Amino acid sequence: MINIIIVAILVAVVGSASFYIWKEKKKGKKCIGCPYSGSASCHCK
Repeated sequence: MINIIIVAILVAVVGSASFYIWKEKKKGKKCIGCPYSGSASCHCK
């Protein structure tokens, strides 16, 4: 039973992180970690 709970928590964490990255990429941000990724002065490669 404890294994199912741990797997469910891991799936929730990975799923929410993936959803956040997908949402930010859909907004047009090139790199998620850069605080300037939404502005014109972003030098993300």
